[in-house]
Amino acid sequence: MAQYSLPFSFQPPVTWTVTDLTRYLRQLLESDEALQDVWVQGEISNFSRPSSGHLYFTIKDSGAALRCVMWRNSAARLQLMPRDGEAVEAHGVISIYEAGGQYQLYADTLRPAGEGALYQEFLRLKAKLEAEGLFDPARKREIPVQPQRIGLITSPTGAALRDMFNTLRRRYPLVEVVLAPTPVQGEEAPGGIVAAFKLLNRLAQPDVILLARGGGSIEDLWAFNDERVARAIAASAAPVICGVGHETDFTIADFVADLRAPTPTAAAELAVPDQADLRADLTDLEEHLGRLALANISDQRWSLKELNNRLLLYSPRPRLLSDRQRVDEMAFRLSAVTRHFLALETARIQGLSQRLASLSPQAVMERGYAILYDQTGHHIRSISQVSPGDRLLAHLTDGSLSAKVEETCPNPNKDIT
Repeated sequence: MAQYSLPFSFQPPVTWTVTDLTRYLRQLLESDEALQDVWVQGEISNFSRPSSGHLYFTIKDSGAALRCVMWRNSAARLQLMPRDGEAVEAHGVISIYEAGGQYQLYADTLRPAGEGALYQEFLRLKAKLEAEGLFDPARKREIPVQPQRIGLITSPTGAALRDMFNTLRRRYPLVEVVLAPTPVQGEEAPGGIVAAFKLLNRLAQPDVILLARGGGSIEDLWAFNDERVARAIAASAAPVICGVGHETDFTIADFVADLRAPTPTAAAELAVPDQADLRADLTDLEEHLGRLALANISDQRWSLKELNNRLLLYSPRPRLLSDRQRVDEMAFRLSAVTRHFLALETARIQGLSQRLASLSPQAVMERGYAILYDQTGHHIRSISQVSPGDRLLAHLTDGSLSAKVEETCPNPNKDIT
């Protein structure tokens, strides 16, 4: 039996009080270094999590039970909340809860039983593939916004398949879904997943591939920590969305995939748009297009108005109107000048007519004169044209008469040259 030396001097009293004895035992346990860094394996029972955030549970096996406490700050670091019936390994320190008089484990870490070796293998493979650049963000591809064909790699009988189908049908029923069924747990799972990748890329040629399964322990999800699966994801012609386990579960496949989803349903949501969002976007685009069209029409009207103003500025219409007015004025002036000219000419013609009328033979005859013609019809203007005895014809205003020349008498007042 191991002997322990206390770090303090203690002289036990003759009679122990409960408090002194309990404190002595607590100090005794806390002075044992082996009990201050201990892993304990067992099955969880009586798990509770009050509003304080602390965890209270019991770890038991077939022969004993150990009360455990995990404070809130340590519980917040857990990737997976424990449940009754789970086999776990708990790390912490052994001490005594004095108020209850019972020893218990103050745990700071929990992991599934047997996880230690698997976790070390996980870390080794993760470091290897990361060194090769398989996790490099630069090699990750964009997920198409509106894929036409999606490939699914999952178990044909799992709830994950039904959840993804329902999500895809609800969000984007236009997409074509091609299922490559495969085991997702057990020894056959890695080979089946690799074969499913090859089959989809060769035959279906989808726009994106969803690799998914529901939650489970590290052993259940170990197929997604297989190096063959990781390299199949990296070699896939189509980008890969990995939705394995629950939100707190991380696998090698998550790091290699082009996009990680916390659950299979979330993977389906990330793979396709929501038709409700698309309808809303179309409505917004329609309204935006309408506003742009109205704005463009308004701008065009303004531009047309400016062009019309410029056209009016350079238009010959004002000059034509001015010239038309000048033509009208000139027409008025020409009409006035013409009327004046016609009046003057009319007056002149009337004067000439009056003069002509006064000089006409008819007017002369009306004043008592006659016009004489010889028998040949020649007009007699001078006495030299006749001789005594010639017969003449005298025309008067009211008729004519015959006359005979008796004698000629020259006009003594007329100069004869």
